[in-house]
Amino acid sequence: MVANLILKNVGGKENIKVMEHCATRLRLIVTDDSKVNKEGIKNINGVGGYFFQSGQHQIILGTGKVNKVFDILNEDGEIKTTGIKEEAYSNLNIFQKSLRALADVFIPLIPVLVATGLFMGLRGFALQLKINFSPEFLTLSQVVTDTVFIFLPALVVWSSFKRFGGTPVIGIVLGLMLVAPMIPNAWEVASGNVQPLHLWIFKIQGFQGTIIPALIVGIFGAFIEKWIKSWMPSVIDLVFTPFLTIIIGMSLGFLIINPLFSTIEHIIMISIKYILNIPFGIGGAIFGGVQQLLTIAGLHHSLMIVEASYLSSDGINPLNALITASMAGQAGAAIAYTLREKNKEKKALNFSSIVPCFFGITEPLLFGITLPNSRVFISGMIGGAVGGAFAKLFEVAPAVMGVTFIPAIPAYLGHNLLMYLIMIAISMGTGIIMTQILLKRKE
Repeated sequence: MVANLILKNVGGKENIKVMEHCATRLRLIVTDDSKVNKEGIKNINGVGGYFFQSGQHQIILGTGKVNKVFDILNEDGEIKTTGIKEEAYSNLNIFQKSLRALADVFIPLIPVLVATGLFMGLRGFALQLKINFSPEFLTLSQVVTDTVFIFLPALVVWSSFKRFGGTPVIGIVLGLMLVAPMIPNAWEVASGNVQPLHLWIFKIQGFQGTIIPALIVGIFGAFIEKWIKSWMPSVIDLVFTPFLTIIIGMSLGFLIINPLFSTIEHIIMISIKYILNIPFGIGGAIFGGVQQLLTIAGLHHSLMIVEASYLSSDGINPLNALITASMAGQAGAAIAYTLREKNKEKKALNFSSIVPCFFGITEPLLFGITLPNSRVFISGMIGGAVGGAFAKLFEVAPAVMGVTFIPAIPAYLGHNLLMYLIMIAISMGTGIIMTQILLKRKE
């Protein structure tokens, strides 16, 4: 029944180009978006919500049910069930494609950043328990925790080459040159311990602690390589294409890109830090309150650059706790709203949309529960704001990015874990209370 109604409201099977599903959502790319009856989909009994994002029509069905609906819709095997990301990308505008491309650069780096952050949390927790480690063990542990951050600019260049069609091994070599030990270390230069290299009017230093300059070098380098390949004779391509790519990329990086974009990155970081450092936790409240608006607009991936910059320069990521606070506020609001629901089937669907939020996925909850009722969404924003203020006041910040809420807990070992858990409780509790208050006023 649900599958047939979905098929009817998306313009029929012939209008579906690609169909996939995740744990809770059915994802569709259609030939003609105008044939999709959005309100009709939302009103189907058994559908927990609908939203359109990144070129995809996403229908929230809940765990288990989505698999059954998917199988029914494609029981004859006529619908394409792979390549939805590629199809969705082709439907995006330039701005959306740019954000998606940036996300594609940083997403491959998240596993190593998460692993490093988790180990750093475990080591910090052990040190807080007064466990004594030998100098040799501490040195080896620093290899595990610091290597990624020392060479993060190189990893960004590698990932950029891979994403934009360059040769990854050329990207990693070029990236390593940007943080080579022969070049004055940017941190040492900033502290005044060493002087940058002087070449004519240029001052040259390493890329340590920078992300945007490395990203630009990687993008430029990939396109430079492809441009050289377009005219380089194949008989000498193997030697001269990598040589010219590295020479041009390194020259542009040290002489132009690093000085220019380091300044831009510095301005961005100062601006964000200024907001976050507004006294009495107000900055944290602002970010914690509005962060989910970025998720709704599909702009949340842009925060990866800022988070990576924080980790590279400061060794901690204060945005992580604030993002979790915003999620917890929405989760609390959704739980309070769902508990008021009389329809058992609708209540079950809502809860299936809430569960992914605890693992860092808020879209099902946002589009299926809180956004359709503005008072519930505002309650969640207030919860996120209160939790964000608490996180900033108590300096809750781990050394990790890419994981939030429950999966991030190990990263807070040694980084105010208790305050992190209290922050979550405060955000959720405020979201619950505000939902009860605002919905009661509506009645």
